[in-house]
Amino acid sequence: MVGRADRGGLRLACGQGGSHGLRAAAASGAALVVSPLLVRSARDGRTGRSIAFNPAEAGWDYIGLEVHSLGPGDRIQRPGDERELAVVLVEGGAALRVQQRELGTLGGRRALSAGGLPGVAVIGPGQDLSVTATSDACVVLASAPGGPVRDTRIVAEGEMRVEERGDGPTARRVQHLLPPDAVAGRLILVEVFTPAGNWSSYPPHKHDTEDPPNEALLEETYFYRFADPRGFALQRIYTADRLLDETIAANDGDVVLVPRGYHAVAAAPGYDCYYLNVMAGPARRWNFTTDPDHAWLMNWDPTLGRGAPR
Repeated sequence: MVGRADRGGLRLACGQGGSHGLRAAAASGAALVVSPLLVRSARDGRTGRSIAFNPAEAGWDYIGLEVHSLGPGDRIQRPGDERELAVVLVEGGAALRVQQRELGTLGGRRALSAGGLPGVAVIGPGQDLSVTATSDACVVLASAPGGPVRDTRIVAEGEMRVEERGDGPTARRVQHLLPPDAVAGRLILVEVFTPAGNWSSYPPHKHDTEDPPNEALLEETYFYRFADPRGFALQRIYTADRLLDETIAANDGDVVLVPRGYHAVAAAPGYDCYYLNVMAGPARRWNFTTDPDHAWLMNWDPTLGRGAPR
């Protein structure tokens, strides 16, 4: 079984047909089940949107996500509701209006390859939002139910933190865009640059149990981009009992969902990897448990980037 039967896993039958049956199904054009934890990029030519899902569709309680590829002058409009929004300009620039008033311009990173920090804004619940691209832009809209703190602002670079984490084959750059000690309701935002052939989100760790101060319950998404769009990464997600144990190939523009369990990422050789993590849960704490089998490999300070509990 690849994955779980109750999660749409693909059963590799040893009985009727066995692997011959699987090959015959593939040859006939029959669709094989793709992991429910993988959301493939599929661009809508009219809206520029390539990814869109809400918590109900994912069977979650917190995170919703949209990814848009915009040209100059293209616009996204969102009426306010009970959810907090974060706007991340992964690439390019955009002008923001909230409640028909100018909030400001986001940008600063023309392309991922140029490095630097992206533009980020937090929009509190009940605020109408308009995003107008000022250049070619990749825009991520992340959302979660409004929390006890409600604020609308452009996040200053001084609120963000950059961390060089790991060494050798686990070296990567972590950019804390909206860390737990930043003012926000529920959302936590982190982006990670992993060199080709390296590992990140490593050692494997989990945050699926509300057990303060040891661990926080946080849903999490990974939005992948690659310096070369032919690139890919492998992400493993598993529980201690192995009732969930999936390894997913993520391509440029894909999103991987982490509802529970330990998880780790390997960037394919030859392809520098980027991903944006969105996390949300009942409280804004980034506390996690490392897989005890691999805890001996911890070579970075797990308190960096957590900030104060909120």
